[in-house]
Amino acid sequence: MIKIQKYSDVEKDFFDSRSFGNKTDETVKSVLEEVQNKGDAALRIYGTKFDVAVPEVFEVPQEELKAAAEKLMIQKRDIYDALVYSHDLALRFAKSQRKSFKDFEEELEPGLFTGQKTIPVETAGCYVPAGRFPLVSTVIMTVTPAVAAGVKNVIMCTPPRVHPDDAAVASTKGKGVPGKAYVGGKPYADEGIMAAAYICGVNHLYAVGGSQAVAAMAFGTESIPKVDVIVGPGNKFVAGAKKEVYGTVGIDMIAGPTEVLIIADESANPAWVAADLLAQAEHDIVAQPVLVTTSQDLANKVSEEIEKQLETLTTKETARKSVDTFGKIILVENLEQAAEVANRKAPEHLELALDEGKERTKLEKLVHNYGSLFIGHYSAEVLGDYAAGLNHTLPTSGSARFTGGLSVRMFLKTVTTLRAEEKKSGTLRSSAAAGYLGDAEGLAGHARAARIRMEK
Repeated sequence: MIKIQKYSDVEKDFFDSRSFGNKTDETVKSVLEEVQNKGDAALRIYGTKFDVAVPEVFEVPQEELKAAAEKLMIQKRDIYDALVYSHDLALRFAKSQRKSFKDFEEELEPGLFTGQKTIPVETAGCYVPAGRFPLVSTVIMTVTPAVAAGVKNVIMCTPPRVHPDDAAVASTKGKGVPGKAYVGGKPYADEGIMAAAYICGVNHLYAVGGSQAVAAMAFGTESIPKVDVIVGPGNKFVAGAKKEVYGTVGIDMIAGPTEVLIIADESANPAWVAADLLAQAEHDIVAQPVLVTTSQDLANKVSEEIEKQLETLTTKETARKSVDTFGKIILVENLEQAAEVANRKAPEHLELALDEGKERTKLEKLVHNYGSLFIGHYSAEVLGDYAAGLNHTLPTSGSARFTGGLSVRMFLKTVTTLRAEEKKSGTLRSSAAAGYLGDAEGLAGHARAARIRMEK
């Protein structure tokens, strides 16, 4: 049963940062070191230990990606169309984001021109998990902003699967299962992920999983190129590896447990609120579904709805643990206090389940710490997960206080330019000022470099 309590009774640690406990262990460090030193050979060693297959070559041919997309279109047209629609929205939104980064040059002083250029990275690496539930939507969310940013080479790593042509032999040998990898077959991956990769325009897909895939993209191997940035979710080993390679490459973020915070008043539909809370709870037993409301009646009805809907949820076991352990309904005195809770918590997803009007508009202005904001009863958070253009890779564990989610920004470098003209007053004044500041810091070479051009 979800816990209901007043704001004044909420435990202080509710607002603390949460993580998966993904402190980088020696296993991850060993993997990174081995891949950096031994390249593809290390990928095969760790693939044998951790994956179900170790293909003879790692890159999955584009023909396989195309075939997977065509198979999905024929056999599961609804899913194929949903992927295409989701990709289209994500690409249009990401292109709009790209347009917001303007190049400019401005004359600050006579003859002194300063500017800004926004340049995409050359190679981006996307990691897509393929565990119990292969995350086809993550392909869209990681690849699409890179493409919209103008990245020339977008690669992807995802855990390997046994190729259908090798399935019979693998089965006969008792291979192709965790702990008994089938070695030497054709490269293959989850078919849904391959289809999504083709739809989104991935340039190269490699059947390599886990922290060894992160290492391969960070350092480069004989088969896999070194990238400039690595994005995408994963288990604690993937997260730990990303943390370790930051600085060698850029990374999007280190994700913690997923979370949703819903601010609702008496106008909210209890069944809808409960459904949104459970949608978050089913992700993981440490996911955190939270409702903040001014209405005791709504709190009671939502609690009842959660119990009712849990009974028919196929992910009941996971969702139940999440709700019971980390779920919470917080009663507040007014919407200002609700905004205070949200800003202190800085949730990954923040829903405002209120009717349109002055109160909701005021609340929109009061909240400022969140990964994505969902406004109104029909703006379900799940739309942001799958098919509304927004990116679902968002800051967790309070990091929304200082960063936003994955966007085209991750794949862009904002650099500055200077153009100074001879004998113009701005150039002369800046050179003189630079000389004096060089003197002040005891850097004679700096001072000379500033003044030498004025001696002509």
